[in-house]
Amino acid sequence: MSNTINKKYNFDNIIYILFFFFIIIFIKFSTVSAKANTYKIVDLEISKPYDNNFDKEKVIDKAFEKAFEELILKITTIEKDKIKNITNLKSIYSLVDSFSIVDEKFAENKYVSKFDVEFNKKELFNYLGKKNIFPSIPKEKNLLLIPILINSEKNEVLLFSENTFYVNWNKYNERYFLLNYILPNEDIEDINLIKKNIYNIEDYNFEEIVSKYEIDDYIILILFQKKNTFNALIKSNLNNKLIISNKKFNWDEKQTEKNIIKDLKFELENQWKKLNIINVSIKLPITLSVNSKKYNLVKALEKKLYNLDLVSSYFIESISNEKIIYKIIYNSTPDKFISEFSNTNIKLNTTNTTWSVE
Repeated sequence: MSNTINKKYNFDNIIYILFFFFIIIFIKFSTVSAKANTYKIVDLEISKPYDNNFDKEKVIDKAFEKAFEELILKITTIEKDKIKNITNLKSIYSLVDSFSIVDEKFAENKYVSKFDVEFNKKELFNYLGKKNIFPSIPKEKNLLLIPILINSEKNEVLLFSENTFYVNWNKYNERYFLLNYILPNEDIEDINLIKKNIYNIEDYNFEEIVSKYEIDDYIILILFQKKNTFNALIKSNLNNKLIISNKKFNWDEKQTEKNIIKDLKFELENQWKKLNIINVSIKLPITLSVNSKKYNLVKALEKKLYNLDLVSSYFIESISNEKIIYKIIYNSTPDKFISEFSNTNIKLNTTNTTWSVE
C-alpha cells in the first residue's frame, strides 16, 4: 500500500513538474515577445539607380529612414517635413528590431526592393517620450463621410456625383492613413432631405441619413465655395465624441483639388490620433492572478496582454500549482484597462488589491 501511494505521489510530482516546465517555457517566450512588441511597416518599396556607385547598405539606410517616417506619420501628429528634426539614422537603427527584404529585382538600370521593417515598441515609446512626444495607438477605423459642396455665389447644392469631392475623395491616400471612408449611396431620399434643410445645413444633425448605415462613426463635411475660396465646416463623430472644426482653402495652382482633399484628410487623421494618444508618463501598476491549471485561460490572457498597445510591459512575479501572478505596467487608467476586456471571454474580478481572472 505504501509503495502504491509513493508511486502515485511520484507520478503526480512528475506531472506537475512537466506542467510547470511547459507553462514556464510558454510564458517565458510569450512575455519576451511582448517586451519586444513591435510596430511593423510592410511592403515598403525602395528604388536606387544600379550603377558604379550602387551601395546596398545605403538602400537599407533609406529603407529604415522611410519606414521610420511612415510609422511616425501613423502614430503622431508631427508634420512630414519636421520628422528629420527629431531623429537621425543612428537613432533609427537603435529602434529597429528586425528587417527583411521580401522582394528585390533589377529593371531598367534600377534596383527595386521591398522591405518589412519592425520597430521595438517599448524602445520607440521611450525615445519619443524623451522628446516629449506622445504617440497614439495606430488603430484603423471605418467611418461614413457625407461631403456637401455649396456654391454660395450660384446658390447651388452639389451632392454625390455632382460633387467633385465626393467623386475623388478616395482617390488620394497615403500608406500611413488610418481612416477608411465609406461614402453614402446616391439615395433620392437623402438628396431631398439635404436640400430641404439647406438653409439650416450647419445645424442639421443628419441623423436620418446616418441611421441608414451600420456605422457608429461619421463625418459631415460641408464645403462653402465662393469663387476660388473654400470654407470647410467639419463635424466629426468619433468614438461618440463630437468634434467641430473649420478650415479655409484657396483653389489655385498650388492648392489643387488633390491637395485640398489631402489637407482635409490630414486634419481628420489628426483628430482620430488625438483620441488614441498613449500617455507614457502614466505608469499604472496592476497585479493580476490567474489559475495556473487553466492553460487555455493563461494562453488567452497572454495573447491579450501582448496585443494591448497601452501595456508597456508585464512579467511573472510568482508561479505555483494554484496561481500565476502577473505584474503589469499600463499607460492609462484602471477603468480603461477593465474596458479592454469587456468584449472578451476573460472576466476580471477587481474587488481585491490583487485582481484576478475568472
